[in-house]
Amino acid sequence: MTITRCSWANVSELDQKYHDEEWGVPLSNDADWFETMILESMQAGLSWATILKKRETMREAFDQFDYEKIALYSEERVEELLQNPGIIRHRGKINATINNAKLFMEIQKEFGSFNTFIWDYVGGSPIHNHFQTLADVPATTELSTQLGKDLKKRGFKFLGPTTIYAFMQASGIVDDHVAECFKYNPH
Repeated sequence: MTITRCSWANVSELDQKYHDEEWGVPLSNDADWFETMILESMQAGLSWATILKKRETMREAFDQFDYEKIALYSEERVEELLQNPGIIRHRGKINATINNAKLFMEIQKEFGSFNTFIWDYVGGSPIHNHFQTLADVPATTELSTQLGKDLKKRGFKFLGPTTIYAFMQASGIVDDHVAECFKYNPH
């Protein structure tokens, strides 16, 4: 039996597995939220396939995306990371990861969890879009622009409206599986 997926997921088996098992599945755990945020911010300007190929090495290099540890990274640690060919070696993105880890914990203190903070943007339930094709899916929305502005006001980096929309899709805030995809939810 042939499985029809969102067309972007047909690049490799890694993309297919990610699409089938993770993309668009609503998150509830702060550790998962942080990892998704960091991977999306690292993806800016690159292909998602590149991020998926480097994901395991990035997990190792960034202490399993433990935001409490990352918030304490020193300049020496940044220099070590810049030497690791298995990750995205972009000083700005690495520094943004450290910065965003600190701010992520500030949101946790303010709202009790990042999960509470983020789901409040959509009233606690995913937005189910009903796009026919990938060409119909926007790069940004009013909501991604608003969330991006709110995070920017808090000091977050590398999380503009386009990256935020991809983050919303990946984390299940928005369900953008297209109509022909086996994961499409018509409700």
